[in-house]
Amino acid sequence: MAKAKSFYIILILGSLAALGPFSIDMYLPGFKAIAKDLNTDVPKVSLSLSSFFIGISAGQLLYGPLLDKFGRKKPLYFGLILYILSSLCCLFVTSIDQLIILRFIQAIGSCAAAVASIAMVRDLFTVEESPKVFASLLLVIALSPMLAPTAGGYLIAALGWQSVFVFLSLMAVLMLLTTIWLLPESYEPDPTYSLKPKPILTNFFVVLKEPSFYTYALVSAITFSGLFAYVSSSPVVFMDLYKVSETGYGWIFAILSVFFIGFSQVNSLILKWFTSKKIVFWALILQCLVSILFLVAALNNLLSLYVTIGFIALFLGCLGFINPNASALSLAPFTKNAGSASALMGALQMGLGALASAAISMFAADVMWPMPAVMTIAALLALIFLLIGRRKIKPNTINQ
Repeated sequence: MAKAKSFYIILILGSLAALGPFSIDMYLPGFKAIAKDLNTDVPKVSLSLSSFFIGISAGQLLYGPLLDKFGRKKPLYFGLILYILSSLCCLFVTSIDQLIILRFIQAIGSCAAAVASIAMVRDLFTVEESPKVFASLLLVIALSPMLAPTAGGYLIAALGWQSVFVFLSLMAVLMLLTTIWLLPESYEPDPTYSLKPKPILTNFFVVLKEPSFYTYALVSAITFSGLFAYVSSSPVVFMDLYKVSETGYGWIFAILSVFFIGFSQVNSLILKWFTSKKIVFWALILQCLVSILFLVAALNNLLSLYVTIGFIALFLGCLGFINPNASALSLAPFTKNAGSASALMGALQMGLGALASAAISMFAADVMWPMPAVMTIAALLALIFLLIGRRKIKPNTINQ
């Protein structure tokens, strides 16, 4: 694929993949304003974040078979239109329960973009190219936590929290038009692909039986749950515990995202000398050490604002190494079932993310330790699954 064509395709796919993260990050500075406007509290508002995670997790299982049946673009159109309509409805909510439901529907729409973008990487690029492409996608996706909370903080301060959903609606309209006009169809629709429950479940089972998939998809998903623990608890940690302003919170979120971006791009460079499998292993070891030290410091009241930012930055940096390589390794064995495989991987990520977010919301809002506790559990579990699962991967399945 020509470099110029490859660049704009990666840019479009990255923008599509960033729709979900943008929808998560942009309204985070508005938690206090939403709680006040809807006569509730911040922990209840955080359930709208959990419902978004659940919607993305469930929706990806829906879109995987649709992408394999109808090609990549038609299901993508449907998801983006659903996202636009549900985002506009968020402007008119009068209770937190309505917002929780609409965020679930919004997530169902956004996950079409997430699944399609991952599947199209597998369609358009070779196994050897995929880790670098996923790292490039992360570069685009990572603009979300850099820009979204900062922009959201200023929008909310100037125009109210509803303005965030106006912005998200316009963003999705632009993506829909770009997809229609500029993005090629990368997969020939398969009229023989059945949408009946039994064949769909059979395809998912075929994917799940592949050791490379369940090992590296679980590693990616479990470590990502640590990221969601940070995202869901960060408004409380920074704005309540450390008394940071809405705009200040946005800037902290952006600075931390630089580490995620930076390490994911360093990953592209070191792939010249190290395999994806080695990078995942050593990054996980480092992430375990960082998260354990973070938890010990939190339990002993040794954390300040800047020390907390430092630990989170290191955790996200490790994730920048783990995620692009684990994603590429989990999808490497598949061609025909790439849509179903990417859907399962995304469902695992968002499902575990929803659990991590819900777990955080169960604790009191005036304590620090739940966030590093979930991060530590995630890192240790991922390492355990990697050590067990990689023994079952056949050497010729993946050569990275």
